[in-house]
Amino acid sequence: MRWLWLLLGGLSLVAGAAGAVLPLLPATPFLLLSAFAFSRGSPRLEAWLVGHSHLGPPIRNWRNGRTIGRRAKRTALAVMVVTFAASWLLGVGATVLAIQFVALAGAGLFVATRPEPEPERADGGHRRPDDTPLR
Repeated sequence: MRWLWLLLGGLSLVAGAAGAVLPLLPATPFLLLSAFAFSRGSPRLEAWLVGHSHLGPPIRNWRNGRTIGRRAKRTALAVMVVTFAASWLLGVGATVLAIQFVALAGAGLFVATRPEPEPERADGGHRRPDDTPLR
């Protein structure tokens, strides 16, 4: 069973890494799936992924408070709008457009209503907006 988790983790990691550079492929859901699968198949790979400087922050944000960063929100919402607009411009049928609109609106509402992570402090903790640095 372990090798199935590793295979799923590896495949979703490849999709997540591709999503980090391709504009229409979402990275975060695949990275979350990869971290989950690796947690079942290889805690060492999970620790590497969660600690990664580029791939780890969205996973840590989601695990630490179900938060989505501002840049990720903007990108996701923009891609949803562009996807719907492209479908409309390409003359996709009204039924498909209606289904797409409902699905994208639901996903967009979910993304838009997730809180943003608190900024990290230099000591690794999180900074609340009312924290003022001591001088």
